[in-house]
Amino acid sequence: MTSSSRHGAPLDRHSGTLANEVEGYLLLQAEREPAQREAEALCARLPWLTSAQAEDLARHYTEQRLGLTRQALQATADRAKRLRGEYETRYATLRRTLRRRHAVCACLLIACSTAASAGACLLAR
Repeated sequence: MTSSSRHGAPLDRHSGTLANEVEGYLLLQAEREPAQREAEALCARLPWLTSAQAEDLARHYTEQRLGLTRQALQATADRAKRLRGEYETRYATLRRTLRRRHAVCACLLIACSTAASAGACLLAR
């Protein structure tokens, strides 16, 4: 998901949440059809079931499969949030370290320039 809309304006938090919910819904709907096919295949291997029993079994199988898919997607989303937090923390640490090093290098450069300038002034007298 990008952080801006097609027109270049940033998305607000509500739009991002809505987009995530729609994406989750669409992912589950995409899983529904294969789950129903699997349930039908399972029922076909059990010819002694009545049609009502087969429908009930197919419904339960589909619900359970979609529940497992929902759990897997939620676990993936949770892991992505944790990783994002870890990466952001690491990035902030690296950035602070880099700023500190640049500040030290800039101070050393100024000190060396000042010393060289002072040395040149003393030699010129």
